[in-house]
Amino acid sequence: MHTFRLALAQINLTVGDLEGNVAKALEYVEQAKELAVDLIAFPELTITGYPPEDLLLKPSFIQANIEAMRRVAAASSKDVAVAVGFVDAGDDIYNACALAHDGEVVGVYHKVYLPNYGVFDEERYFKQGKECPVFVINGVGVGLNICEDIWYPSGPTAVQRDAGADLVVNINASPYHVGKGDFRRRMVATRASDNELYVAYLNTVGGQDELVFDGDSAIFGPGGELVAHGPEFEEFLLVADLDVEAVFRSRLHDPRPRKARRVPSHEAAPPKAVHVSDNTGVARPALPPNGVVTALDPNGQVYRALVVGTGDYVRKNGFRKVIIGLSGGIDSALTACVASDALGRENVLGVTMPSRYSSEGSILDSRELAENLGIELWELPIEPAHSAFEEMLEPYFKGTEPGVAEENVQARVRGNVLMAISNKYGWLVLTTGNKSELAMGYATLYGDMAGGFAVIKDVPKTLVYDLARWRNSQGHLVPIIPQAVLDKPPSAELRPDQTDQDSLPPYPVLDQVVRAYVEEDRSYQNMVDMGFDPAVVRQVITAADRNEYKRRQAPPGVKITPRAFGRDRRLPITNRYRQF
Repeated sequence: MHTFRLALAQINLTVGDLEGNVAKALEYVEQAKELAVDLIAFPELTITGYPPEDLLLKPSFIQANIEAMRRVAAASSKDVAVAVGFVDAGDDIYNACALAHDGEVVGVYHKVYLPNYGVFDEERYFKQGKECPVFVINGVGVGLNICEDIWYPSGPTAVQRDAGADLVVNINASPYHVGKGDFRRRMVATRASDNELYVAYLNTVGGQDELVFDGDSAIFGPGGELVAHGPEFEEFLLVADLDVEAVFRSRLHDPRPRKARRVPSHEAAPPKAVHVSDNTGVARPALPPNGVVTALDPNGQVYRALVVGTGDYVRKNGFRKVIIGLSGGIDSALTACVASDALGRENVLGVTMPSRYSSEGSILDSRELAENLGIELWELPIEPAHSAFEEMLEPYFKGTEPGVAEENVQARVRGNVLMAISNKYGWLVLTTGNKSELAMGYATLYGDMAGGFAVIKDVPKTLVYDLARWRNSQGHLVPIIPQAVLDKPPSAELRPDQTDQDSLPPYPVLDQVVRAYVEEDRSYQNMVDMGFDPAVVRQVITAADRNEYKRRQAPPGVKITPRAFGRDRRLPITNRYRQF
């Protein structure tokens, strides 16, 4: 049996860290040599990290990335070929994958389909590739393509199949959102079965600003069957022996592709085959059982995405410790859990800042949470500063009715306290606002929005509760988040007996309308036809549109939904379009 031993290096890279990214790749090349693989592949833009954004406008960066790629290529051998993502330069720059063998680059593939939607801006930087070569490695035809290329049925995979590919390796930097993993796997399995070949889907892992990459690499056989599957949200070297003769057998039993006329959906040059190495037939040691990793449940996926995204943002930006304002509420409790799991309890400081309106229960809940997590807690009552502000403003506010401005003074005092600690010790402030609040502008600019990273910025309030319950279920004798925090009505506690529902629709309803409007761009009439209360729909649309200016000033946070505020959803602040 002719087998091809393939290794997929699912690794965590850092944008701009050329030296660090090269060093990590070289470590994995050495592992590949020890395992006697035929080919080890690395993710999309391994050398630069993804997305490099306007670093790509710096000629010195482009040149340094090419030199760094050559160092990885030099580590290839006669027995182990290396495929690595980098930025190629010629008449323009390209999102590219180099194939190296015996210390030399023997071919380069340029990405054909450049995504320019959602969080992607690749047409801003790269030129489209035109060629779809097939590399004959150990006697096996191997097609290399990049991320978006695999999504098109008549794209590079089909072209490479017709040019003799038995295996297509698709390298990715595909960001996570809820449900994307299942959809990707179905799509890749379909490409494998439609083209009757092996398709190896390799994804990067880790956090980069708002984006988090989930790994979830997988190999599918010529019938669309899952051959091997890597874990989610962790580095892993996925290695598998592929029975190349299975491709030939599959094609013998299914003559349809012989009759199908392949029409590439792009202007591709005629495919060419590049000979790299013959089948040596040398025996090699058997691999240990690889198995198929079970995917995380949906809440586990989201929680893990928050942990990885937060941890990488903090560490990759050079911070050691974070600060969280603990209010005794569900949002700050979940944020503290994520931070502790991402960074270690010794690197998380909780600060409780009770006011004259804070309930005794909220203060006790904050203390209990900190004790359960094992994090340090500072108690800094804000009454002296609150009273001083009232006294200072009284001559100018005299004769007006107290309202939101007076309430928000408390939030801004708390923001100042947290930022003063941050400024003093160099620790990063994590904000605790959720997506439902940000959509409605139910947050205080320069108050609870003040900070360096917004952990649950893209998490709707109902999902906050689900994640809190999920975290409490993870093998603890005593729930980490006190039950009282889960049971009590959400409140900002900026005035007596205040609850969120004084100003907002019930969260189960609000979150559905926010999803319809923000993530699905449904119209007012469409949402009313779906059965939502017209008054609630008007409230959500009005608030979401009016508060775009606030969201522009919010810190970045982990994207976990299909359409997040920030990179995903880009509306003009100055905008007079109204639906009613």
